[in-house]
Amino acid sequence: MSDWYTSFANSGVGSTLVKQLGLPRPAVLRRYEPGQQLLPGPAVVGSAGEGRLRATLTAVLRDAGVAVLSPAAADGAGDGERPAAVVLDATGLTGPAQLAAAHDLLAPAVKRLRPTGRVLVLADPPATADSPAQAAARQALEGLVRSLAKELRAGSTANLVFVPEGAEASLASPVRFFLSGRSAYVDGQVLTLSAADVPAGEDAERPLAGKVAVVTGAARGIGASIARVMARDGAHVVAVDVPAAGESLAAVANEIGGTAFQLDITAPDAAARLVTHLRERHGGVDVVVHNAGITRDKLLVNMDAARWNGVMAVNLQAQLDLTRALLDADGVLRPGARVVCVSSQSGIAGNRGQSNYAASKAGVIGMVRAWAPEFAERGATVNAVAPGFIVTEMTATMPLGTREVGARINSLQQGGLPVDVAETIAWLSSPTAAGVNGQVVRVCGQSMLGA
Repeated sequence: MSDWYTSFANSGVGSTLVKQLGLPRPAVLRRYEPGQQLLPGPAVVGSAGEGRLRATLTAVLRDAGVAVLSPAAADGAGDGERPAAVVLDATGLTGPAQLAAAHDLLAPAVKRLRPTGRVLVLADPPATADSPAQAAARQALEGLVRSLAKELRAGSTANLVFVPEGAEASLASPVRFFLSGRSAYVDGQVLTLSAADVPAGEDAERPLAGKVAVVTGAARGIGASIARVMARDGAHVVAVDVPAAGESLAAVANEIGGTAFQLDITAPDAAARLVTHLRERHGGVDVVVHNAGITRDKLLVNMDAARWNGVMAVNLQAQLDLTRALLDADGVLRPGARVVCVSSQSGIAGNRGQSNYAASKAGVIGMVRAWAPEFAERGATVNAVAPGFIVTEMTATMPLGTREVGARINSLQQGGLPVDVAETIAWLSSPTAAGVNGQVVRVCGQSMLGA
């Protein structure tokens, strides 16, 4: 599946036509391919405030083969040195007056940014500020980054990472993700890291090598894409879906060299069956992706109990039951485990006619945040991914007008692809993402709906 308008607008005939008609021309996004360099050009790195992360950041970039330019060097460089990324270390801000330094660095560097470039801002969390003025300055960066993300063009993105003191070791993984092609459809997002024991020496091409990963709802759509990306990154995937989808499920599992496991996750014995299968067939599990979900749309006043209860059972209660069973089953959820739950933009912004679906997906976010401390005690993580408008077989059946509005009302002016959701989930599943816990990452191209 692809966004037909983006493909058309960037074709020979289409490019000419949309220009003549004054129509938008969404950029072809820089998506990850195995062997791809982190960035297609240099990165400008500068500071506003103390900048305590700059040395660590520079080392991460140079280890990835990225040339690092100072703001002054970038200002005087020729066209061949246009930056592919701008990274601002804004740690150590003491008050709003220092925000001028952020503007002074970002404005000229962003003006020279290459197409599909990346802007990344690092800062201290507002919650740890020593004064209202310091909290104001730190929080102001969120407004700056979200607004800048809406201003960027040509497929470029901007994101913000809060890095508390003591969490410096967690920095490398999100920096690599947000600068890479893996984050092509992640824009205008805010992430807060935590201190964690981050393993060294991860294989950049196969970060999940040797891991066992469960993916529910894996027979088609986003679930099948998640299974493929996890397998590409080295995991043995246990692909789970209902018996009715058995043929498609087997095809996906065979394609990726994984295991198909037919299971109705709402069945009373579903959790026990999954635990037994993982213990006896695989000796445990490293990654669990709760992707399975359904919609049964109706206006709230017209919604019957079956529609409400069915959506809650699949989208929320099953995630709670399966996760609790894995946590309680001795030795099944391995050390350093990763659980990633699929929420939705609807769970953040709401959506007309989807009160049941939106409630279930908002519940997923609450579940993740509440479980994060328990997972941290185990050296594990639990996070959520909230997709926006993703081009799938299901969205292809929507009325044309509804579909096109849904695909265009974001900063990147296009629908995302299933692989965009899969790449974010694979990153959160990686060992070096240990410092990302209890977070919600929207994969929505910075949709204009919600925050």
